[in-house]
Amino acid sequence: MSKSARDVVITGIGIVTSLGIGRAAHQALLSGKEPLKPAVDNNWEAHYAVHPLPEIDWSEQIPRRGDQRQMENWQRLGVFAAGLALDDAGLKNDEDACANMDLIVAAGGGERDIAVDTLIVEESRKTNDREVMLNEKLMTELRPTLFLAQLSNLLAGNISIVHKVTGSSRTFMGEEGSGVSAFETARARIAAGQSTHCLVGGALSAERPDILLMTQSVGIADKRQGEAEDPSAVTPDGVVFGSAGAFPVLESREHAEARGATIYATLDAVEGDRGSRDAGKLETRLGRLAGMVAPEAGAVDLVISGAAGEPVIAAREENWLADHFSTAQLRRQALAFGHVIEAQFPLALALGAIAVSADVPTARFSSEGEADMPTAPKTALVTALGFQRGEGMARLTRAA
Repeated sequence: MSKSARDVVITGIGIVTSLGIGRAAHQALLSGKEPLKPAVDNNWEAHYAVHPLPEIDWSEQIPRRGDQRQMENWQRLGVFAAGLALDDAGLKNDEDACANMDLIVAAGGGERDIAVDTLIVEESRKTNDREVMLNEKLMTELRPTLFLAQLSNLLAGNISIVHKVTGSSRTFMGEEGSGVSAFETARARIAAGQSTHCLVGGALSAERPDILLMTQSVGIADKRQGEAEDPSAVTPDGVVFGSAGAFPVLESREHAEARGATIYATLDAVEGDRGSRDAGKLETRLGRLAGMVAPEAGAVDLVISGAAGEPVIAAREENWLADHFSTAQLRRQALAFGHVIEAQFPLALALGAIAVSADVPTARFSSEGEADMPTAPKTALVTALGFQRGEGMARLTRAA
């Protein structure tokens, strides 16, 4: 593929998962010869597992204690990962570059006040006049400052405050699709010459009972019986949430080369869609996305699947991938890192960029159902499939 000044390239990778902190740590993992060993807490909630956050010294990227205190973990994690990305791109101390940098964030709702939720449920059992009780509790128990601090666009706000990224700012909501839309928008703006450099990503802190409730209530959460000797070796039979923050830095090739930046990968294409999954419609939509992202049959060496882990949907995607990208090696993100909703696509892109830039075969994400790679990948297809709706694809190519 010929070079262009407006090629969209990745020059910084800020990444935190349950398996480590930073691009170098994850490159070491992906370059190893052994399958990744997930860090799973099997005792988080009764019968439910989670991929927890690693130990993090927040002050490394959020120096002011006051800034740390006014954020919940999902915001701290996003701000921390964003700082890692700026460091990795060599932009952290470039005030002019940060002042003109665009910021696009994929974010969900904030953390809930579990004590108030529990109180309302308990009180509802004692009265038949639940609407009156609910209004009373909402007026007397809620802390307005809590909910002001949980607004979705405050992740972008805190990144701007802490890291002085003060160009245009956009926040997308809509679960997995928000991550796809964030990168689709960023890439389109840079390719059109409307932006030169952009910080894009999302974060999720999974150790939240209200997030578990979403999947448990529709019966697709992984539920474990008994205590396994090695919980990390258990193949999940449903969605297991993970904690992760991922913020790649995107630039035009011209902008990156002018400042002498290291280019990890070219982001060739990003496409997203959503719709019914009945009667083969999912497969039809995947085919349409692949036709725009990777139309050549042998154009992909590595596939990083961002399927959430819902068994039926994951199996349908794997079957489709086997038919359409049979020469590519599959890596299933959710098995190694858990499912991170808004951050799922940003994380897949970060892992894909690390994999194609490493110039070594990519380690298996699971000891089951994945094969060793004979050679280092030069191209990667990354996908996102929400557990209810939303699909996305992108193609990455090793920097020339």
